[in-house]
Amino acid sequence: MRWSHRLAQLCLSASVLVVPFAAQAATEDDPWESFNRPIFTFNDTLDTYALKPLAKGYQYVTPQFLEDGIHNMFRNIGDVGNLANDVLQAKPAAAGVDTARLIFNTTFGLLGFFDVGTKMGLQRNDEDFGQTLGYWGLGSGPYVVLPLLGPSTLRDAPAKVVDNYTGPYPYIDNVSVRNSIFGLNVIDTRASLLSAEKLVSGDKYVFIRNAFLQNREFKVKDGQVEDDF
Repeated sequence: MRWSHRLAQLCLSASVLVVPFAAQAATEDDPWESFNRPIFTFNDTLDTYALKPLAKGYQYVTPQFLEDGIHNMFRNIGDVGNLANDVLQAKPAAAGVDTARLIFNTTFGLLGFFDVGTKMGLQRNDEDFGQTLGYWGLGSGPYVVLPLLGPSTLRDAPAKVVDNYTGPYPYIDNVSVRNSIFGLNVIDTRASLLSAEKLVSGDKYVFIRNAFLQNREFKVKDGQVEDDF
């Protein structure tokens, strides 16, 4: 379940978007809107009545330092995937930074509880296999909303299978432990987004679609995006 992760990308990028000027292009990238909207409504309903209340409760009972530490630990685990895709994209400098982050955060940061890498000036990269495919020229294809997983594209959706193997879950044999860690990750990620919901305006489906598509293009091209406006 990476709906929460995808919503984070949308909200954090919203401040640099010029959504009205992207609407026409985004619509052309969404030929399956009649299929996507019901899935989006299902995901949004699940979020409203399950994930969001759980996230609020988690945030209410968890001290801020502990919430920050747990969030840092999951980000540290995510740096493994970042490093793998740095290598696949032939980015030695980024790979060096993410390697250093993993070493320092895992050791001096107590398994990532403290993000000492960022304090040392090692800025975190954000890479996944969908970006790697885009980096080497594979087009995104139509926009698609996946049940539970949220916004994606025809290119990025199957790439999630590869991304799964850079995370810890396939390697944890104990089902209860694996499910507990996964559940905590989902709730912690959702809790970190509560303050960002105010950025969403207008038709929620359209806003998130446009923001997601522009954000993915921005990431694939490492910020080198032509401004149509």
